[in-house]
Amino acid sequence: MGRDEKPLDDETLFRQMMSGVKPLPDNKSGAGRITHQAGRPGPRPRPAAPNTPAATGFAPREHAPAVTPEQALFFARPGLQHRLLRQFKRGELRPGATLDLHGYTIAEAGVALADFLDDTRSAGLRCVCVIHGKGHRSTAGRPALKAQVNQWLRDAGYVLAFSSAQARDGGMGAVYVLLKRSR
Repeated sequence: MGRDEKPLDDETLFRQMMSGVKPLPDNKSGAGRITHQAGRPGPRPRPAAPNTPAATGFAPREHAPAVTPEQALFFARPGLQHRLLRQFKRGELRPGATLDLHGYTIAEAGVALADFLDDTRSAGLRCVCVIHGKGHRSTAGRPALKAQVNQWLRDAGYVLAFSSAQARDGGMGAVYVLLKRSR
């Protein structure tokens, strides 16, 4: 473009670029047409069966240590390799399954979490993700479910470690859980 030439407006440039383009023939049958395929929906938690006794899952703890919505959770049993723990905390060990506890009562969450951990251990999964939320909509104003999950996972002997998730997996509203291999 020389100094004396005016720049062309967008519409004129678009029309120049599209001058040789021919529209596709109207195909009523849709053959040859590319359509967007929706991805598979994510895993949904198995709903707790009505009238399921709380004894089959984790029991609500009255005196679970209080946690804040943005508090990072971490727990590891003695004897785990430091390299494994570092990879685990960084989210480099990708979870094989995810359980979302949003909308569950504490009793329902205890049953769902126990069932989920049993099923994933039976399937041979080593690392899973549990989404507990941050408790922003809690009536008490603090994350009651997060505190319960924190305590339940510490109490379960087959849980080797857990750590707050990376932002891509739920951040402080979720935990990665490292499970002991089932025999």
